[in-house]
Amino acid sequence: MNVLLCPLGDPGYLYPALAVGRELRRRAHTVHVLAGTDAAPVATTAGLEVSAVTDATALSVTHWTVRGPEQYTTVARAVRRLRPDVLVTSVLCHGALVAAEAAGLPVVVLGLTAHLWPYRDGGDGPADTHDRTWRLTETLKHYEAVREAAGLAPRQDRFPDTPLLGTAFLLRGHPLLEPADAELPPAVRHVGPCWWEPEPPAARREPGPSAAASLPDAKPLAYVHLGRTFGGTSLWPRLNAAFTSGTHRAVVELGRSGAPEAAPGADLIVGRRPWMGPLVDRADLVLTNATSAPVLAALLHGKPLLVAPNGSEQQVLAAGCLRAGVAHRLPDPGAPDAQLRAAVERTARDPRLRARAQEIGGLLADGKSETRAADAVESAAR
Repeated sequence: MNVLLCPLGDPGYLYPALAVGRELRRRAHTVHVLAGTDAAPVATTAGLEVSAVTDATALSVTHWTVRGPEQYTTVARAVRRLRPDVLVTSVLCHGALVAAEAAGLPVVVLGLTAHLWPYRDGGDGPADTHDRTWRLTETLKHYEAVREAAGLAPRQDRFPDTPLLGTAFLLRGHPLLEPADAELPPAVRHVGPCWWEPEPPAARREPGPSAAASLPDAKPLAYVHLGRTFGGTSLWPRLNAAFTSGTHRAVVELGRSGAPEAAPGADLIVGRRPWMGPLVDRADLVLTNATSAPVLAALLHGKPLLVAPNGSEQQVLAAGCLRAGVAHRLPDPGAPDAQLRAAVERTARDPRLRARAQEIGGLLADGKSETRAADAVESAAR
């Protein structure tokens, strides 16, 4: 079988696709990864064959709302050249979905940790249903613009989300992170985290050069992973308050967020790293806006979560973590500094939270997610 991986090139989307690609290659399938200049070395590190693209913005989550037609052209060109039997892509990769449809190819979509669009039945209630419907409507606007640019005829689907789900749509979380009464669309299934990330160099396993020597006697660690604000509130004022004269020091991953705003007296080590596992392993808790990668890393390492969501995926996944009993919510902006510091300490020391995180993390780790995902790709190709 000939497989073309065309994920978004950002780590949270690229890494799980590489995990699935590695399993498919282990099964003796031919696997190519469509990758721009930043993603190509990572795919090579993962041991996969790279098919380079010149326009990396076509495969960037930052530009997914405006670069869909260019993504379609990029993927369609690769399909003509490589003649794959099946495509594997990321959620929000509308150009890849349309290229697969135009070529008559099956396509497997790697989703996020929780389902973002309407369920077939059940869910949180009227307010949540409204939010999911709005999110789907907005997503479909961008998808339909790509189809129109590609010259495809209008679709007639029973359910509006059908074209976004591909042949199979794989969620990387667990059913316990969805509402108990929620019925997923038939194409959607949970496979688990599909976890892979580059190995950190040995010299960088410590949180920071100045802290490395004193870590054994230093404060316990909190791992902080920032997401986009989506017009919401920045975490920096609360981080500065929570980690000034508090019980923990924080290792802050900037991710795709903006420039750091650490206060001079705050006990924060700030940077951008292509890996998080060793730091999460050493931390007492994970503080995050609630995007997929840090939530999955926390659960896989059995760490409790402190969540502060803004928009998009963050609200859905934070609600799932709170409902599942693996997270507390960070107090809102304007809360007293002592209350923010107390939230960090309370989360780190809550035995029920930790036990539940370890329980769900064990279910995720035992799920053989790459095996399930590769099975789905083989089934789609058949």
